[in-house]
Amino acid sequence: MAWFKKEPLVSGKETKVRMPEGLWIKCDHCKEIIYKQELDRNANVCPRCQFHFRIGSRARIDLLVDPGSFAERNAALGSLDPLHFKDQKGYPDRLKAAKKATGMEEALLSGVATIGGHRVSICALEFAFMGGSMGSAVGEKVTRAIEDAIREESPFIAISCSGGARMQESVLSLMQMAKTSAALARLGRARLPYISILTDPTTGGVTASYAMLGDINIAEPNALIGFAGPRVIQDTIRQELPPGFQRAEFLLNHGFVDMIVERKNLRQTLIQLLDFFAGAAGAPAGASRQ
Repeated sequence: MAWFKKEPLVSGKETKVRMPEGLWIKCDHCKEIIYKQELDRNANVCPRCQFHFRIGSRARIDLLVDPGSFAERNAALGSLDPLHFKDQKGYPDRLKAAKKATGMEEALLSGVATIGGHRVSICALEFAFMGGSMGSAVGEKVTRAIEDAIREESPFIAISCSGGARMQESVLSLMQMAKTSAALARLGRARLPYISILTDPTTGGVTASYAMLGDINIAEPNALIGFAGPRVIQDTIRQELPPGFQRAEFLLNHGFVDMIVERKNLRQTLIQLLDFFAGAAGAPAGASRQ
């Protein structure tokens, strides 16, 4: 007599367990499967290997500013199509798709807020909007955010996550590199601090302009930061690139960034820096004038 007996399946068919979509996510670095709620609680950083997932511009700002303090500015500012550019799609069609996907008019979220009680002008690039590329409207919004800082005598903070200049606007996009850099020169003459936060990826014309001009340049761990991509450089110079080339840790060792800060510690680091700048100026950083 058999000790075990296989019971017949109900209705003769195997039942499959259906898992709701979106509950789990695979880490791109360690390949572990992570519970989505656990990842959200950890600021979208893998709890196993500390890999920093890419997050949206609004989520980045919300992690840094005092709750409820952010007021968006220039939200309706968007790009036109002065060159009537078309590749596989027309430029207006690409803009329309990006707006639908992100709910934003452009690839930059900007406004004013407080961080640890210090009033700041802050902006963040949205990679989901055409790779966070910098066109005329993005350059204008960055410049206006810098001018807000000058007018209100507050620090300026920029969070970069970009593939570089927007090719659909050609030289008009490249002009934004000079435009934003000139605005930062005015900020410097006003003796106001600029803190640049570099996330993965920060490349191209954004790296070659305002992203690397901070009084303090902060990078997230393992962020890709550079101008041309590693493969392009390697194919051009025909030499093997050193390990970790263009990653945040490599740039820190070679003096291109000042510090690497994990996302969970970034807000407190900013508060400490703003406290320092405020103490050096003899007044709260970005204090409102009565």
